[in-house]
Amino acid sequence: MTPVDHGSGRVRVFLVDDHEIVRDGLRVLIDPHDDLEVAGEAASCAEARELIPLIDPDIAVVDVGLPDGSGLDLCRELTASSPGLRSLLLTSHGNDITNLEAIDAGASAIVAKSIRCRDLLEAIRHVACGRSLLDGSRASARTEARTDSALDPRIAALSTRQRRVLDLVALGFTNRQIAVELGLTEKTVKNTVSTILFKLGVTRRVEAAVIATKSNGHVRS
Repeated sequence: MTPVDHGSGRVRVFLVDDHEIVRDGLRVLIDPHDDLEVAGEAASCAEARELIPLIDPDIAVVDVGLPDGSGLDLCRELTASSPGLRSLLLTSHGNDITNLEAIDAGASAIVAKSIRCRDLLEAIRHVACGRSLLDGSRASARTEARTDSALDPRIAALSTRQRRVLDLVALGFTNRQIAVELGLTEKTVKNTVSTILFKLGVTRRVEAAVIATKSNGHVRS
């Protein structure tokens, strides 16, 4: 599989990060290379959804934490709407997301923002050539996720991490305890819990716990 040819012979990269200084730094890093170019950028999920179909880049470099949503969810949407687009996820903390979550979202790589410049360029080139830097496959990721037809559809719509967090919420874990258990930051857990409540259509943790408990009990029976 080869990168899309837009006439320039260069891999077209689209940047999605809410920090202008990060986007500027990535542009300065990428543009001087003969085989790469920054074709566009966005500071939010909404901007990315609007601009990417118009620009038709080869790769989207997506920050996991965006002001109006999750980079993982955006990656999943882009994979569905633009099958030829490949995605590389950027994370401030190496343990913010797992390979399984990234694979399930359709990403080809996860890199920490602390990565060395030459290693990031190499990762972009690998992804542009159709290679995945993640372990496993999308098929195995979906297999590991709960797909039992009896599962509450609201829970079935949650990502792998969101289900793990919900299971711990149902067991009475606090955000701090969940963070320790899953190796995440407490802020990440807090944001994940908020997303779970929204997706389940509830406002309190106890309501989410009840839904999880009933669903788990139904699957086990």
